[in-house]
Amino acid sequence: MEAHPNAASMLRRTITAPPPPLLALSTRLPSLSPLPSPSSSATVSEPTLLCNRNPKPWFHRFPLFSNPHTLQTMTLSKCFSGSGPTEPNSPDTLVVVSFYNFADFPDHALIRNPLKQLCQRLRVSGGIILAPEGINGSICGTRESVEEVLAFVESDDRLKGLRRVESPVSPEEEAIHHGHSAASPLAAGEDAPFRWDHVRVKLKKEIVTLGMPTVSPIERVGKYVGPEEWNSLISDPDTVVVDVRNNYETRIGKFKGAVDPCTTSFREFPSWVEEHFQLNKTDDDEHSKADVNNSAQPAEEEMDNKKQHMPRVAMYCTGGIRCEKATSLLLSKGFEEVYHLEGGILKYLEEVPETESLWEGECFVFDKRVSVEHGLVPGNFKLCYGCKQPVSDGDMEAPEYEYGVSCPHCFALKSEEEKERARARQRQFERWGIIGGPDKGRRPTREPNQLSRSI
Repeated sequence: MEAHPNAASMLRRTITAPPPPLLALSTRLPSLSPLPSPSSSATVSEPTLLCNRNPKPWFHRFPLFSNPHTLQTMTLSKCFSGSGPTEPNSPDTLVVVSFYNFADFPDHALIRNPLKQLCQRLRVSGGIILAPEGINGSICGTRESVEEVLAFVESDDRLKGLRRVESPVSPEEEAIHHGHSAASPLAAGEDAPFRWDHVRVKLKKEIVTLGMPTVSPIERVGKYVGPEEWNSLISDPDTVVVDVRNNYETRIGKFKGAVDPCTTSFREFPSWVEEHFQLNKTDDDEHSKADVNNSAQPAEEEMDNKKQHMPRVAMYCTGGIRCEKATSLLLSKGFEEVYHLEGGILKYLEEVPETESLWEGECFVFDKRVSVEHGLVPGNFKLCYGCKQPVSDGDMEAPEYEYGVSCPHCFALKSEEEKERARARQRQFERWGIIGGPDKGRRPTREPNQLSRSI
């Protein structure tokens, strides 16, 4: 992206001169009322965007922000006031926190509305799942707001002791978020780490879907291994290292020497365990083979054979939650030595120096960062909005790639009808800035040409 020729001089004037009034911007969009500050207790409602035909991020349309360095050194909420960058421990600093807790939680539905209303009031975005077995979520907001939400969750004694992993937000993402929520009347759109004003709180049967009600991490799980001890465990040749994630996640990164089950969903994992460790063999089958060979197998030899099918297993996943159920499953199958990485890959990448790391590649995450590297800095992958899978720069140069429609991983799996629907969705977004147009599916009160003239 080329810098505007006057960007440097404009930036100096912005810092030294009094802050420019917002009237010039607000008069262009008269239907948008000023947004409350992040500390406001008022309920946040989503502003209506009248027209946005430019698919590029909104800050590209302002010369002051056409230089990427500007975004790295300032948040947009400070640009308009002439202040400097947000300090790391400032109340305005954004954080992303993933958290979960398994608990006996049959009345989980009662917390849904109060939790969602609190997130909306505090401008905390992201997604949270509530189920009879506990809570699972990933949210983004200012540190103070996120801590208030987590404190509310843990006010229920059954949910105390949340397992959580915190990730930083890049200066560019923070600028987009603060610029939209505090100063700019234009939508951040899909460039924000989360939809800044939107939180989903869903009720489900499981917080992580395995499809086996008898497997309960509340009753028993494997042994936790911290990041500092993980390398030693998985380097032992007697340890079988298993990646519990799905194939679109393992495709972009995994631990050295790990076994990839190549599953497309977590529901397939129990079948893979049965097949891979040959657990479907019964004692009767073994005795039948012994009778055929006319030889009595000593008890010690039988035990050795059983241990060969049930070795020491070390499992890992993104944040640790899938391993809770995976280790519980293996223990129910008779495995004795079952371990899992505490805090998951994210905690490992945060704490273990890259020079000592056994991690190879990047880690897929379920937000708009798409992937992260060591130190939890954003990675190099983007997201295919056709299949929600990570795509590399090489994937995006392939003929099967069409922005918002398909990529090399889903092109052959989609019908032409599905692709055309995706193209229509993308046209809506490029024209209006939001899916469904300004009325979100309702009949527009005015014709599009009238809307454009009103800006």
